[in-house]
Amino acid sequence: QVQLLESGGGLVQTGGSLRLSCTASGRTFSNYAMGWFRQAPGKEREFVAAISQQSISTYYKDATEGRFTISRDNAKNTVYLQMNSLKPEATAVYYCAVHVRARWGTEDVADFAFWGQGTQVTVSS
Repeated sequence: QVQLLESGGGLVQTGGSLRLSCTASGRTFSNYAMGWFRQAPGKEREFVAAISQQSISTYYKDATEGRFTISRDNAKNTVYLQMNSLKPEATAVYYCAVHVRARWGTEDVADFAFWGQGTQVTVSS
């Protein structure tokens, strides 16, 4: 079992930046690829980004358009999501999760598990 705790959300104006953190406990963090998702009110949870165990590989949802960067620090058991040039449509609860299926490149929620409780990001226009 892995426990995940997200932090770093908040209210930011359009064009601003936030860095989200997700700290893991319970098992060896470096064994797991990790992902970030988000869920806006009334919408389904959608994939944002993922990173491999040793940060060798990453992939992103196309809509992030190079403005988001996922990274990790295995010594701190933490994965990050740096979000720049934020737009109001980025408003959502952001979740991290463990990539549990051997399908690199997947954006399917079902391929991730051990979800955190989420952190709210609100981008004002």
